This record gives sequence, structure tokens and C-alpha cells, in this order.
Amino acid sequence: MSSSRPAPAQPSPLLTRINELAADLREVRRDLHRHPELAYGEKRTASVVAKLLRDWGIEVHEGIGRTGVVGVIASGGSTEAIGLRADMDALPIQETSGAPHASVHAGVAHSCGHDGHTAMLLCAARYLAETRRFNGRVHLLFQPAEEGMAGARTMIEDGLFERFPCREVYGLHNWPTLPAGTIATRAGPIMGASDRFTITVRGAGGHAAMPHLASDTVLCAAQIVTGAHTLIPRRIDPTATAVLSITRIQGGASHNVLPAEVQLAGTVRTFDPAVQDKLEATLREWVDLTAKAAGCSASVEYIRIYPATVNDAACAQHALDAANALFGQAVRAQSPAATAEDFAFMLQQVPGAYIWVGSRKGDSSPSLHHPAFDFNDEALPAGAALLASLAERRLAG
Repeated sequence: MSSSRPAPAQPSPLLTRINELAADLREVRRDLHRHPELAYGEKRTASVVAKLLRDWGIEVHEGIGRTGVVGVIASGGSTEAIGLRADMDALPIQETSGAPHASVHAGVAHSCGHDGHTAMLLCAARYLAETRRFNGRVHLLFQPAEEGMAGARTMIEDGLFERFPCREVYGLHNWPTLPAGTIATRAGPIMGASDRFTITVRGAGGHAAMPHLASDTVLCAAQIVTGAHTLIPRRIDPTATAVLSITRIQGGASHNVLPAEVQLAGTVRTFDPAVQDKLEATLREWVDLTAKAAGCSASVEYIRIYPATVNDAACAQHALDAANALFGQAVRAQSPAATAEDFAFMLQQVPGAYIWVGSRKGDSSPSLHHPAFDFNDEALPAGAALLASLAERRLAG
């Protein structure tokens, strides 16, 4: 990653006011953290968001994509609009952070920081509603169901961009590997496509002491696992980037029985649709040929969950420029992350950029999706200020 420019001598009026507002939104963030909700169940979260927006004089639309909320702030006479997006859902994880505001719901926690993202956008919304130093419309997109349930796609299918057209759209995610408040993004791919697969190996089964009378599904599954992990280095262009991981093996119930069925599951991450297509086809071929060689049969269920998150080059530069103006520096990320993000669906519809906001506490922080993870409130003002600044700069008239 590379950065530029020294820190500004004096904070801007925008940053000063955002810092003042962030204290109130910090408490909102902790309340949302205390009451996490899973995908499409974000009813309390959505009601908190809608009430605050209305309290600040913002036009509110609820139930977009089931539990999504859209706020509209208008200023001046222009019909140009940009979208600012935050995700609201939590994860099915038992929290172990020990924070005073830890989840009160067993097995559900904001272990990815979406409570922080929601608070960032609320903070930016309050500032923009106060100042309205822009010419056009800001569409505040509070999205449900990012964690594997494609809430962005659901909002789009519910007419999001027909009802609230956007010239550009911006989203962000806290990033614990970067110091708190650091802004980073890049042109092109920034997050990977997420695919998942289930492989079922079937055979005759039989007595473990007489394998010659059976077909060994366990051995076949092991050969599939070993070979599958050679597909990327041997069958995919070495200049491409991809990840294949087999994460689950299930089969058998006794020490002396060869099971008739073994199931494997895993994930594939890619950044290029051509690589994605080739890797899926190659995996299917490998599974089929390996099963036949072992005297078994096999099937592959392959599901493409999220496409790669690909930033528009100009919009990525707009985000870097805004961060430079606010903080005196920004980081141009040199490589994408293999994690996935359903903001990708929005970027397939509208040019925009996905941005990382550093949230590391001290020398290290629990990783995203870790049961001890808790969003770092020190990152809240930076994310909010960036979103507000993008609105003002991109709708400057």
C-alpha cells in the first residue's frame, strides 16, 4: 500500500463537526451492538435508523428489500444524486468480547462491525441534514442481509435504483489490519467473488476388512481433496489470483464400515469472471474423473454467491482525493482482499467505490468474524467524515 501527503495543519469544519456528532452516534452504535439482528430480521435496527433520520428532518422510506431503509436528503435545485451505503445485519456467533455493550442475544453478535458502519452513515446523515452544503440528492442506503444473504441484490430487485437513482454509489467497511482512521481503496477489484460448493461421493460401501468388495468413498474423497488443491497452481494462469479451500468432510459412523457416501464442502474466491468460470469447470472435471477412477460416482453442487467487488477507477480516485483533503493522506491499496461483499451487486448497477476504514486497536485487533471482535469507535468519525465529504464534493454543483 502507498500513501501521500502530510496531515493537514487544521481540521476542516466538516471534520470538526463530525467529531462533535460522533459522541452521540457512539452510543447509538453500542446500542445496536447490544441488540444484533440476523439477515432480514433487522426490524429493531431499521426502526432505530428510521426514527433518527426522521428526527433530523430526513425523508424516510422503509421496507426496501424487506428490512432496508432509504433516507433522502435534498439541497438546491439539481436532480443529480449519489448513494451512500451501510450494512446493518449481524452474524450467528456467540460473542466473547466482554464489552459492557456486548450482545444480549445468545448466538448473535456484530462480529463484523456492521453496527459501526450503520453509525458512520447515521453520523454523516445528521451532518448533511444540518449543513446541506451540496446541490442535489444524497440517498442514504441502509442495507440488510450482507452476510451471505444478498441484501444488496434484494434491494435492487425491489426497485432501489429505479426509485432512488444514483449517479455514483459509495460503501465502506472497517478494516482491523489498518490503523484506526486510515482510509484505503483501489481501482478495479477490491474484494473477491464468493462461490461455495458441495461434493457428494457415492459408492457401494461395505466392510472395512473387505475393501475389495466395496468402493471406498473415503479414499476417493481424500484424493479429491488432495487434487483439488493443485488445480490453482497447475491449471490456472500463475498471474491470476484465486483461492480454493475445502472446509468440511463428513461421512461414516463406524470404525469398521466403509460408508456409502461422503460429503465435502468448500469455497472458491476469484477476482476475474474468466478465472471463476475455468476454476468451476476444472473442479467439476477433477471430481468426475477421480470418482470414476475409484469406482465411485460424484456430484457437484456449485453456487455463485457474490460476484467480485470491482471499483470504478474514477470513483476510487474521488474517495482517495476526499480522504487526502480531510486527513492529509490516503492509502492506495496494492492488492484486493479475498473476502467477499454484496456491495458488488450495487457496483454492477452504478459506478462507485468500496472503501476500507482502518479500525485497528493498538498493535492488533481481533479479526473480522472473530467472537471477540468489537468495532473500534475511534474509526467512526473518519468513516462518517469521508461519506459526508464525498456527498459534498461529488454534488458540489
